Amino acid sequence: MTITQRNLDGYGAEAIDWARVKDVLGAQLTQAPGTGGPERHTPWLTTINPDGTPHVTPLGVVQLNGAWYFSSGPATRKSRNLDRDPRCVVSVATHPFDLVIEGAAERVADDNELASVADAFVNDGWPAEVAGDALTAEFSAPSAGPPPWYVYRIKPSTVFALGTSEPFGATRFDLS
Repeated sequence: MTITQRNLDGYGAEAIDWARVKDVLGAQLTQAPGTGGPERHTPWLTTINPDGTPHVTPLGVVQLNGAWYFSSGPATRKSRNLDRDPRCVVSVATHPFDLVIEGAAERVADDNELASVADAFVNDGWPAEVAGDALTAEFSAPSAGPPPWYVYRIKPSTVFALGTSEPFGATRFDLS
């Protein structure tokens, strides 16, 4: 993977180091109170409605082998939007910096990958199980719709890191 960066900071701060960003992207971001961002991590997914307007919704993500995964019911607006246009943005506040990840969401249907994602969700406290080409569980977020839930993998193309603590800074990373 080739990574190019551009310093966006207008106040003289150094560019944020990609290794620091990669460490956060590769970590499991818990949504438990008091664990990150402004007191917890809430990833926000933005998809594109049929009329071109944005649709923003919170979601739970798990990290596995450097990729972020989330689940969504087939009838939800986010799933319908992603089926039509996979371009999306995920944003989340962390202590070292806020992250904005632009890219595409790819639906996961591979049995082995689904099993690994289900295990990652279980390790994060959600009792997910593979059911065919999706996941099921006793419960999920109210906005996820009824089971089964599709699994999506975010494939980032651009990552913005905006410093929220010393040494601050703002950097754009293009991934290709």
